[in-house]
Amino acid sequence: MTAVAFSLLGIEMRLAEAGRWPWALAVVLALLAFLHGLARRERMLRDLTAVPALRARIVPGLAPGRGVLRGALALAALAAIFVALLRPQVGQRDVTVKRRGIDIVVALDASRSMLARDVLPSRLARAKLELSQLVDRLQGDRIGIVVFAGEAFVQCPLTHDYAAAKLFLRAVDPEAMPSQGTAIAGALRAAEAMFDAAEDGARSRVVLLLTDGEDHSGRLDAAVRALADKGIRVYALGIGTAAGSPIPVLDASGEVVGYRKDRQGQMVISRLEDGQLRALAERTGGIYAAVSSGDLGMGAILAELRKLERTEREGQLALQWDEAFGIFLAPALLLLALASWIPERRREG
Repeated sequence: MTAVAFSLLGIEMRLAEAGRWPWALAVVLALLAFLHGLARRERMLRDLTAVPALRARIVPGLAPGRGVLRGALALAALAAIFVALLRPQVGQRDVTVKRRGIDIVVALDASRSMLARDVLPSRLARAKLELSQLVDRLQGDRIGIVVFAGEAFVQCPLTHDYAAAKLFLRAVDPEAMPSQGTAIAGALRAAEAMFDAAEDGARSRVVLLLTDGEDHSGRLDAAVRALADKGIRVYALGIGTAAGSPIPVLDASGEVVGYRKDRQGQMVISRLEDGQLRALAERTGGIYAAVSSGDLGMGAILAELRKLERTEREGQLALQWDEAFGIFLAPALLLLALASWIPERRREG
């Protein structure tokens, strides 16, 4: 459960661990049981000591009021401890957040062949899902997005704003691409330019390339060499299978209404071409991963990313809540000590 924020007497407050609310029931039941036992004990003592002379003989020095006071102090301490467990926070202040991470540029193939369904629900949909989950697991890293088909362009510059990156990722659509093809070289050059333009670049820089095809432009070797010379690694993920799949034609609602055909009227089968991807990943010190039994290989990529050297940066100002659990915990401990110090019986003179 997320934290719960509220205003009390004009003061902004928050319970950072509101998810511990189930403990409240256990605490309430314990308090009720304690109160019931205390009341029962007091009634028994009153019945037994109704006659003062008898009281002095049975329980010499008894002071029933002290037992009530001890119980009240213990109850107040338990209530304060419970509030402290919810981790109350009061007020906010600006702090400079330091981040440690790497720079990642995702180069995502958005050609129509990525609509093939040999990887479910489709190559592109699965790639976007896996990338979204990867973004959720980043901590302090910057991420940018380049999309490509026949041409490549920047979809999202390097940023720590993961929500914005996921929003741009969801917007990737093959039908919005100006030309079709597989311009891997163009995507790598766009990624290189993004790294070069970034301020305070990280020591470790990675291009995460997701595609189902090969680049036939003849310019890939130069693009790969430029990245390798700058220490930029390419981690390549081959999306698709060797058996391949036809490329569906979709209507406005996303339903399949046919399959793409070549000029001879034959159905086009799109197959994963991974030879070039393996080579370029190896030349830059990266790795290649491919779909295997439904696994897109993102787990292996993430494990490799976590091995890379992190760069510490000063981030933007962020609001930070001031912890206030000590305001409740310290009095609780004092009340418990006081309750244990008060004797139930008066000292006889």
